Amino acid sequence: MSTPHPRRSTRYPRLLRWAALAAVLGLAALVVPASAVKPTEVALVKVHRGSGVDVSPDVVWILAVGSDARPGENMTRTRGDALQLIGMNTRTGAAAAIGVPRDSYVSIPGHGYDKINAALYFGGPDLLGQAVGNLVGIQPDYVFVSRFPFFIDMVRSIGGIEVRNPVAFADTYLKPKGFRAGRIHLSGYDAMAFARTRHDLIRGDFDRSANQQRVLRGIQAKVRARADRPGFIERGVMNVMEHLYTDLPPAELFRLAQAMAQVEPAKITTCVVQGSIGEAGGASIVRPFTSQARMLGNEARKDATLEHC
Repeated sequence: MSTPHPRRSTRYPRLLRWAALAAVLGLAALVVPASAVKPTEVALVKVHRGSGVDVSPDVVWILAVGSDARPGENMTRTRGDALQLIGMNTRTGAAAAIGVPRDSYVSIPGHGYDKINAALYFGGPDLLGQAVGNLVGIQPDYVFVSRFPFFIDMVRSIGGIEVRNPVAFADTYLKPKGFRAGRIHLSGYDAMAFARTRHDLIRGDFDRSANQQRVLRGIQAKVRARADRPGFIERGVMNVMEHLYTDLPPAELFRLAQAMAQVEPAKITTCVVQGSIGEAGGASIVRPFTSQARMLGNEARKDATLEHC
């Protein structure tokens, strides 16, 4: 880890200057209006780990989680829904997203085998980060947790997003009229429905994870287009401090915000960990292909680029 030049007036390592917050759901905290959400809607925590696989000093990893918490529940101690491990290369502007199906049946440290999203319930962001890291082979530097109402407000605040939908689908409860194939505009609610629907998708949880990545691409593109507006970053950081639970200091948040526009859309690569469908304890599970998960981790570890999917 390199030490910044004194003229840069910062005591934080270079890797923190280019963190992955803006490439994923963390983008939300930089653009959502101050009055739109409650203080417990989002959390960003630094993962404390004694050891892990070495990564490039230019790459930062953040695990983005959509919490399935109900009103009144602690969102950092319930089952996670959307799980995306994001890496950003602060030198090249590349970014990689590795989607993990929430029903992946894995060994959770200290708790035996269970669905990977249960790790958030058992031990909070640190344990979930460890479980995902053990599967992929990359331990995240940060875990970002968000409730879905926050996600809806965030997308609404930036005027919606555009995604390219490969196959038309619908959901009886979330979106009865469905989504047509092709390039479509998503409002805040529609973006949430697009990211959460799985029952009408051909490959269920795997296709849903891919759709979550399409939504994140749409968010990144929209925020990148606004990043040069005067005061955009400063206003975003103030909103973060009002509504975000975090163990990071304000200066570090500001550096994270500054990094968001550096991701180049053409250099974003994505992939979803595949697996077979099974059953455990009467519940449907995904038995992840661990060799593929590790291959993805090995490919993206040094430069946040995926070459095979």
